[in-house]
Amino acid sequence: MRADRLISILLLLQIHRRLTSHELAERLEVSERTIHRDMEALSIAGIPVMAERGTGGGWSLIEGYRSNLTGLSEAEVQALFLSRPAGLLADLGLDKASEAGLIKLQASLPLPHQRDATFAQERIHVDLTGWNNAKEAVPLLPMLFEAVWNERRLQITYNRGDCDPVERLVDPLGLVAKGSAWYLVANVEGSLRSYRISRIQSASILPERCQRPATFDLVAYWKQSAVEFKEKFPRYAVTLRVHPDFVSHLYLIGRFSRVEKVEEPAADGWRKAVIVFQVEEMAVEGLLGLGANIEILEPVELREQIIEQAKNIIAFYEYE
Repeated sequence: MRADRLISILLLLQIHRRLTSHELAERLEVSERTIHRDMEALSIAGIPVMAERGTGGGWSLIEGYRSNLTGLSEAEVQALFLSRPAGLLADLGLDKASEAGLIKLQASLPLPHQRDATFAQERIHVDLTGWNNAKEAVPLLPMLFEAVWNERRLQITYNRGDCDPVERLVDPLGLVAKGSAWYLVANVEGSLRSYRISRIQSASILPERCQRPATFDLVAYWKQSAVEFKEKFPRYAVTLRVHPDFVSHLYLIGRFSRVEKVEEPAADGWRKAVIVFQVEEMAVEGLLGLGANIEILEPVELREQIIEQAKNIIAFYEYE
């Protein structure tokens, strides 16, 4: 609704002091033209919004102006009080502080919203851990968090896994939790890098402040780097037919496979599907166990590999 968007613009300007039309449009998922119309509406309503052109310009409120539009809606209360990723907060040493902060926030709410907060906590639980994910040891995470928060340069020793550990002088820009794994995003000699924290062998905080690029956006960087990382993965696509009782088994083949498509059942009930592996060997290993409950259509060389493996198994047991 437009009224909600106008309130959001007003609160965003109070928090950030100055934002461009592009930044507001991205945050609120509308066009820049819509933002300009909204600003005109705020001005007509008596809100003292100002536009500044040129580098460093944007929209802002007159110095000292603050609205009293700080009330929360029912949905906003529900979103705030859903269960937090306690394990990740504990990694940062913020689990107790988070709990204490939410208690204070809930106590400050009007009585109806206090009930909404309790309902959200009692009825929805968010568990971000996987069934088989082993938790990585990250004893250096609190120190890295301190360096990120205080904008201090770091000296780290990093184990790349394929050779001897390397020493790096880095400017820490942010921390990212991906599943149960933590990453340090840092600026290294003008280039952005991501370091898996469980592989950082040692770290020390240096007295000098780090150089943080003025335009750096942690969320945007991570999204783009994740896309680029996935694009580097080898891709081995398999087209097959699967018995209707075994469709669910396709999703259990392994962590390095992905079901890309499952079509509607054919006349015989079997369904055509596409599964993506990294390499042929993984496809052979994952699909062989489904036996005659699947028929591999493509690639042809995979069919031949499966046939060869099946013959080897038969020969092994016949020899016994």
